[in-house]
Formats: sequence, structure tokens, C-alpha cells
Amino acid sequence: MRKKDWYLNGARMIPTEEEEQTALFSWAKLAEGRFPVLALMHHVPNGGKRSKSEAARFHAAGVKAGVSDIFLPSARRGFHGLYIEMKALNGKPSEEQRKFAAAVRAEGFLCVFCYGEEEARTVITAYLTGAGTPWEGMDDDR
Repeated sequence: MRKKDWYLNGARMIPTEEEEQTALFSWAKLAEGRFPVLALMHHVPNGGKRSKSEAARFHAAGVKAGVSDIFLPSARRGFHGLYIEMKALNGKPSEEQRKFAAAVRAEGFLCVFCYGEEEARTVITAYLTGAGTPWEGMDDDR
């Protein structure tokens, strides 16, 4: 998809990563009745634009480039927990995000790049229910 296709009459037609993630957490709140463990799912605020001084303070306090956006601290299906790096439909993972994903996978976590809220819901539901493995064959560089 070309960048010019993201807009119609000056308005962005593809949801941003933040909009996708907000939609996912809205769904998760509603789904807590079925999956109470979703109350533990949280966002790791490592990204975003910051001033140089603020970035230095955050780095000193432990913020690390590449850490996935979302963590579900619930052991399931032989994994210690689930990390999700949320991407807009037209997003691409950074090199730091790929390295983080490989490192936590080596430690026994499931780490998936999800392109849009719908894909993230599918992965989370399968992870929690044991129904299917939609993350198999998911490529970090789609």
C-alpha cells in the first residue's frame, strides 16, 4: 500500500497504531467477563516522541527501545506470557523491536507483531482458549 492511499481528501483512512491499540483495550475491557486475566494486560509506554532531556530521564529509569507495546502476564500453552507489538495496518517493526521479540521468544514468551486490533484480538483469544495458533507463520516483516 502506498502512503498516498492512506488518505482521502486529507483525512487519514487507516487507523493509527494508537487508535488500533485503544480499540484493543476497549475490547479487552468488555471481554474480561469471559477472560478475567485480561484485567492484567497492560501497555508498556516505551515509544512516543519525547524531548531529548525527557528521553534521557526515561532511559535512565529503565525505558528500553524495542520493548513490545502490550504484555499479558499469563502463562498459557507452554509460554510464560504474551507480548504484542501493535502495528498500524501499514506499519513496520523496527530493528530494535525485532531484536526484542527474538530475545523474549528465546526466554519462552510468545511475542507477536499484530497488524491491527482485529489480528491482536484473534491472537489473544487463541492464546487464552487454546483454539488454534494464528501466530504460526506470522512474519515480522509483512
